[in-house]
Amino acid sequence: MGVTAAQYLQQLDAGRRPDLPETTAGTLRLDFRGDGCTDHWYLTIGDQHVRATRSADDADLVVSAERTTFDRMANGELHLAQALLSNELAVRGDLRLLTLLRRIFPGPSGARHPRELGRAAVAGRAGSSGRAGSTGRGERP
Repeated sequence: MGVTAAQYLQQLDAGRRPDLPETTAGTLRLDFRGDGCTDHWYLTIGDQHVRATRSADDADLVVSAERTTFDRMANGELHLAQALLSNELAVRGDLRLLTLLRRIFPGPSGARHPRELGRAAVAGRAGSSGRAGSTGRGERP
């Protein structure tokens, strides 16, 4: 396995994250359960910045799971939606902030955004319309 979720959060860049909405702000607490104890990570999100600290303070959204679940998410092996649907995560609070967590943890390796796939498909159709023998009117030769 690659990095742990704790290592990932420690290395989280505090710089601007253009993938986060400019107008969304809030606090998230991630509760990592394992080895008979719970580790708490507190994420403060605002102005497209994320700051991660260790704290058990109340937050707008609390997400709890086994440490291994967060580790798999940090390595792109488990998508947030998949973890939710398989009851590997428990959430409490402002669910609108859950989408931010999806953007903070990496997605599966090799995954592409749906818009990228759409652009590639359109480009592929445009490139194939100039084939030899094409009438240019959508007719087949």
